[in-house]
Amino acid sequence: MRKFKMILAVWSGPRNLSTTLMYSFGSRTDFSIWDEPYYAAYLKKTGLNHPMRKEILETGIQDHETVQSACIGKNEDGRPNFYQKHQTHHMLADFDRSWITDVTNVFLLRHPARVISSYEKKREDPTLEDIGFKQQAEILDFVCQKTGKKPPIIDSYNVRKNPEKELRILCSAIGLNYDPKMLHWPSGGHKNDGIWASHWYNSVWNSTGFLPQEGPLPSLTPKMQALCDKALPFYEKMCI
Repeated sequence: MRKFKMILAVWSGPRNLSTTLMYSFGSRTDFSIWDEPYYAAYLKKTGLNHPMRKEILETGIQDHETVQSACIGKNEDGRPNFYQKHQTHHMLADFDRSWITDVTNVFLLRHPARVISSYEKKREDPTLEDIGFKQQAEILDFVCQKTGKKPPIIDSYNVRKNPEKELRILCSAIGLNYDPKMLHWPSGGHKNDGIWASHWYNSVWNSTGFLPQEGPLPSLTPKMQALCDKALPFYEKMCI
């Protein structure tokens, strides 16, 4: 088995356009994709009750060290590049992060108000730990400190505003040729979707490309606005 030419780890919180971007790269013929590698290990370690917890634990890799090995492992399907959609809150503090500096990293952001508004429709009463901004900022700091340079950071608002422009910029930043196939995919999901897709991915399953530009920030309940206020400094720091 050959090694991958590029292992691309894309770090975001939930409800961040992360599945859409995974579908975009999955439309290329030169990428394999892996949907949320650490999800089962995260649930096993935390004991949290997420939608479809039983199914996720049954189908996923529960040992975080085994996940780590697979993230930097051998190329088994022959495609030269490997796209990994990582949720930052899944990378718990006691999970080894040393492997992250051996791959190409990209950070995908979305304004906390948009994240929270979308998340609470699928799982009620999210906390700061659930939406991943704190962990995303920590992982970004880790990558910057260990590599001495800042990885590409993209905002989902800009991607939806002008997908081709932002994808061209991203591909250039990571040393890839842009592929027009990244703008479209078949409806109905991807064969490598995680088992949880039926709960979380309804919108992207119905899509065949990037949705139009987002409108004004959504209004939140006082409780969710308080959560947004906690997340906003982490988001703003990463935007700088």
